[in-house]
Amino acid sequence: MANTTRSPNAPAIDMKLEVIVIPVSDVDRAKEFYGKLGWRLDADFTAGEQHRVIQFTPPGSGSSIIFGKNVTAAAPGSTQGLYLVVSNIKAVRDDLVGRGVEISEPFHVGEDVHGSDDPYLLGRRRVRGADPESRSYRSFASFKDPDGNGWLLQEVTARLPGRVDSEITAFTSSTELATALRRAAAAHGEHEKRIGQHDENWPDWYANYIVGEQVGKQLAS
Repeated sequence: MANTTRSPNAPAIDMKLEVIVIPVSDVDRAKEFYGKLGWRLDADFTAGEQHRVIQFTPPGSGSSIIFGKNVTAAAPGSTQGLYLVVSNIKAVRDDLVGRGVEISEPFHVGEDVHGSDDPYLLGRRRVRGADPESRSYRSFASFKDPDGNGWLLQEVTARLPGRVDSEITAFTSSTELATALRRAAAAHGEHEKRIGQHDENWPDWYANYIVGEQVGKQLAS
């Protein structure tokens, strides 16, 4: 599912953001909550009575969270604006609701940055419902852990140019790849309507569409 050929212009070193520290007040309560999300429990280490570290990883994520006892001096609940990027916000939200998570209705970007509704980024106003044009980066949903640490689901289906290495096309799960294939299928259906015939080269068309979508290039038409 991944072409990991490195560009000759790529830097000689890698720096991967892998761990984010979450401040919590009740370690066992937080462990139960993040386990309920369906995240993978990677570790639960203790060192005497004064130190405990728990690590969870969201499905398909290359980054993990850690929390525990004497892990951080930050106030519990003070971490906000943690983004969970998803390819289908409705499906992910429905899954979380099914797990008993209290999560907002989908919302999208408001033009009025001074709105009185609960802000989500730089004070922008939430507008009810997913983005009506289904634009990438524009649809959100939010939830909090028991301490109030704030999470945002953000739907991303096409990356902005430069956000993904053009030499690498990768999917973190079969679900993500299947979602990309469905978008390509819908776009290809419109393509065949325009050309007025069956496209024998549809595999090449699909491949170009999916790669172009992921790296922010002009999509096939």
